Amino acid sequence: MNAATRIALATATTLAAAAAALAPVSAAPAAAAAAPALNYVALGDSYSAGAFVRPWDEGDGCGRSAVNYPRQAAARLKLRLTDVTCSAAEVRAGALEPQTEMGGPPSVPPRGGWTARPPQLRAVSAATDLVTVGFGGNSVGFAGIVQKCVEEGLARFGLGRPCTSYYSGGAGATALEGRITALRADFATLLKEIRSRAPHARVAVVGYPAVVDEAAGCRWGTWSQMGTVTKGDMPWLDSLERRVNTLLREQAAQSGAAYVDLYAGSAGHGVCSAGGQRWMYGIKDQLTGEGKQRDAPSDVCRMIPARGEACTVLHPNLAGVAHQAEVVTRALAALGAAGR
Repeated sequence: MNAATRIALATATTLAAAAAALAPVSAAPAAAAAAPALNYVALGDSYSAGAFVRPWDEGDGCGRSAVNYPRQAAARLKLRLTDVTCSAAEVRAGALEPQTEMGGPPSVPPRGGWTARPPQLRAVSAATDLVTVGFGGNSVGFAGIVQKCVEEGLARFGLGRPCTSYYSGGAGATALEGRITALRADFATLLKEIRSRAPHARVAVVGYPAVVDEAAGCRWGTWSQMGTVTKGDMPWLDSLERRVNTLLREQAAQSGAAYVDLYAGSAGHGVCSAGGQRWMYGIKDQLTGEGKQRDAPSDVCRMIPARGEACTVLHPNLAGVAHQAEVVTRALAALGAAGR
């Protein structure tokens, strides 16, 4: 082979390699095409719905925020989301069975009330790839317990531990223990039903963030915090929340689901924290989030002597929702939702 031939062959080889490198992406094999988006179903109560963080859906009384953690996680991980979270949802009346009582916002229902919601479980099917489950607080009656603590604290001018005493014995303790027992059974049923409907889905049980993990910064009678709940009762309320989270963690482990711990990362950012460190709305507070939506207060809410624009009753504010979204997104990525 003479020099001219070798040069010609080398040139041809170089040009062929360059042409291959410049070939359009569409010429790649079909097998290399992007994988389809995973189907993600979000089940849960107002903490999952992001209630009272603007902007929110107004049509059904569920108050789902446009920036709640299901929507933020789905956007970041490019998931196909079905969000059926709803304020006031319980495991039984909400997930397993229809829900007739909604918590909003809007907090004041239309004339005739809200239309009943079908069981959230119906959104889960064999086509579901990911499920988040955020229930428990309403099933144990947390809102009613806080109301009782407010009333007891007011009657005793902020002294003592009247709410702790009420729920530590007698009728109060009996009712609470019954609710916790029912929650354990209902949650096990819910996880079993999810597994039956979507046997290949990856499931994450989402716990609750810290609400009142310390009382030092709370002032009695301040409604943007805990209102008239005594400081002596706040440790018991925190212990109740941690007890619910422990129950959820145990149920997740028993069913083979992941558990998403929101409490640890939010400790120190509860309702008693100062300024921008507070990730939790108080009982009556100023709304957060973009937009100009307002929540017309109910008659009872108007009676509370505070300047807050809405009775937000201990829900994550915009900063709290951002923390939820960050932790849940990491958890879903760890379950295989990343890189789709």
